[in-house]
Amino acid sequence: MVKTGIVLSGGGVRGFAHLGLLQALEELQIQPYAISGVSAGAIVGALYAAGHTPHKILDLLKNNSYFGWSSFLLNKDGLFSMKVLRKALQTLIPIDSFESLDKNLYITATDLANNETVTFSKGPLVEPVIASASVPVIFEPVRINDHILVDGGLLNNFPVEPLENICDQLIGSYVNNIPKGLDNGKRIGKMHMIEKCFHMAISPVVYSKAERVDLFLEPDLHEFGMFDVNKADQIYETGYNTAMKHKNQLLNLLLQQNP
Repeated sequence: MVKTGIVLSGGGVRGFAHLGLLQALEELQIQPYAISGVSAGAIVGALYAAGHTPHKILDLLKNNSYFGWSSFLLNKDGLFSMKVLRKALQTLIPIDSFESLDKNLYITATDLANNETVTFSKGPLVEPVIASASVPVIFEPVRINDHILVDGGLLNNFPVEPLENICDQLIGSYVNNIPKGLDNGKRIGKMHMIEKCFHMAISPVVYSKAERVDLFLEPDLHEFGMFDVNKADQIYETGYNTAMKHKNQLLNLLLQQNP
């Protein structure tokens, strides 16, 4: 049987678009064999691999939002604490291990101590997910053994590598499209500027890896900031509609999966 892998990028609240893709795959009866996620993609991937449906995850994340700042606690190592997200994941994934999941899952984080990417696929699950989503300075780093871990997107925001040798076909979802122009003359805020500079710096690496997947999906989400939680439903729909625009290609992959 052909094994299908799904790669989910980081992108803050724009990661809700990944859920739209997963919903489209469910409707087309395409079952992922493995998922590789980073940052927001790690959160979505972990909850989906734990057996939650895309619609349920959408509601869960809106109600236990790591993407909005209002419920966070100040912490000495970062502006905000991850206690809210940690508690939500511990509740939603009662057995804290990769081995308990319904699907194979690979989580990517960045090790500040050793200046390298670290991938987790065995053992405790929640802390690697928290680490993968811990944007530097904004959130506190996570210590696992000798690693000091932060957002995996710093070095690898499209972690295709863990799936290349175990899957026969790959679908990639990248949610950080950077359009040209200055947003129709609107003032560019500091957070938007920092975020855009970050994605401009890493996008060449991402696009160089796009050809390594069978289908690369990039929904147009430039109007949404990475913390626009109130627009989660719109982002979800954009992800779903983008996937359905490629319905024929997805069905071709399904035929290969189930000839």
